[in-house]
Amino acid sequence: MAEIVSARVIITCPGRNFVTLRIETSDGVVGLGDATLNGRELAVASYLTDHVIPCLIDRDAHRIEDIWQYLYKGAYWRRGPVTMSAIAAVDMALWDIKGKVAGLPVYQLLGGASRDGCMVYGHANGTTIEETIEAAVAHVEQGYKAVRLQAGVPGLKATYGVAKAGQRYEPADASLPTESLWSTEKYMRSVVPLFEKAREVLGWDVHLLHDVHHRLTPIEAARLGKDLEPFRLFWLEDATPAENQEAFRLIRQHTTVPLAVGEIFNSIWDAKHLIEAQLIDYVRATIVHAGGLTHVRRIAALADLYQVRTGCHGATDLSPVTMAAALHFGLSVPNFGIQELMPHTALTDAVFPHAYSYQDGMMHPGNKPGLGVEIDEELAAKYEYKRAYLPVNRLEDGTMFNW
Repeated sequence: MAEIVSARVIITCPGRNFVTLRIETSDGVVGLGDATLNGRELAVASYLTDHVIPCLIDRDAHRIEDIWQYLYKGAYWRRGPVTMSAIAAVDMALWDIKGKVAGLPVYQLLGGASRDGCMVYGHANGTTIEETIEAAVAHVEQGYKAVRLQAGVPGLKATYGVAKAGQRYEPADASLPTESLWSTEKYMRSVVPLFEKAREVLGWDVHLLHDVHHRLTPIEAARLGKDLEPFRLFWLEDATPAENQEAFRLIRQHTTVPLAVGEIFNSIWDAKHLIEAQLIDYVRATIVHAGGLTHVRRIAALADLYQVRTGCHGATDLSPVTMAAALHFGLSVPNFGIQELMPHTALTDAVFPHAYSYQDGMMHPGNKPGLGVEIDEELAAKYEYKRAYLPVNRLEDGTMFNW
């Protein structure tokens, strides 16, 4: 038995906010879990410090499943991004501890490797189609086999997925939410020319992806899917809000473009009908927002029955701890599809030294025991929390809309 003797939250902002849970056992083994919820970081930090950590002390760190059930069922108020991110942090830290005690990387505890590495996709974006294609070419030259394309929309000052000139894309960019304007009509006119040019320049050996970011109605998404069919997308992501899971049936009836959704899912119940009715092709739930490795493995097991594959969210709004966990998961799970990769800054990598690596379009979690990520607490302490909100979106007539 390895009793949990201490647990505490570490908040740092090496360019953006990260919340990390550090758990230590009576044997002196330390495990790390990510608890970052973009734009609501302190809510999870408080949930952990004020409500979860007191319940962890003296528990056996190796009883991962029992602790997961205790935190999920014992709270009574189930699910939700704050609760599930907190549970995920505990879950990751306990898997990290178990791997270190066993002297094995976590993927070996999950059944071993099902593949040699995890194919990743990068983000190519620009204010114009030409800039986006240039960025895509650069990604292909770096070995990427899959690239997500996002370009500015003529007539709109700002567009999701497009970075400011010379900067990485980081949407949580202000101490109060910035407001953007949106036009579905202008957007719909801009997407097909982007993919026409992409296939002309990149050819057909590169997987191409696109993120709608929940901004279309089901019938609009169906129309876009039909328009994009000639370009053989790897997937069309978040085509419409998924609270109404049945909405994806209307899209499915009209297009064969593969559909991906789920980066904001926090439990298997968000994806259950989508998977069982085969309304999607990729489920994008991520380790940190969907209850940790323990719960995302359940989602993947359900998805595997219906030939739905994984495509975990992997933006910079999750720390290197989650990226490592996602790679251990992706390397082991039989129905892995692809892993999103937005590389962290050099500063973030310095705060979170890690064993995972990228080579020729693939990533591997490394073979260090546990998750293979540490935290430099002295360096982390130099970067204090800075409040940062995600933007909000309005239609051109002022109506509040989906960001």
